Amino acid sequence: MSSEKVIDLLRKAYGDEMETVMNYQTNAIVLDGVRAEEIKESLQTDIQEELGHAQQLGNRLKQLDARPPSSADFVARQDSLQPPEDSTDVLSVIRGVLDAEEDAIDTYRALIAAAEDADDPVTEDLAVTVLADEEAHRTEFRGFEKEYANE
Repeated sequence: MSSEKVIDLLRKAYGDEMETVMNYQTNAIVLDGVRAEEIKESLQTDIQEELGHAQQLGNRLKQLDARPPSSADFVARQDSLQPPEDSTDVLSVIRGVLDAEEDAIDTYRALIAAAEDADDPVTEDLAVTVLADEEAHRTEFRGFEKEYANE
């Protein structure tokens, strides 16, 4: 049986993925300008992947006889990923995405360690798989940051 730490980290990761979906969607809607189009398209693509992560995490919680958090349990944490006042401030959105990805990477690394300690290879495997996706997102947005910061 998995430890409470594993359950807590799965719940945190689930909530973070759902918050990311909301923030990516909102930013993809509110960003304006020709320069924003590539970022908006990337966010729209990533929404489906992040939602898939949440579904996998929620299913794993169910398998462990735990429940994923609902909206009443939700605590927003992604302050830097809030839509900018200036709808053409693409760089602030890119940096917000990078902050969210760094947090996700830290969470999944902690989940891997906790799952290993709890002798829970299924959760460990899930966390490794999702970690790889988050690291790929981070790499993509680091490239965007370099490109936009040099303009």
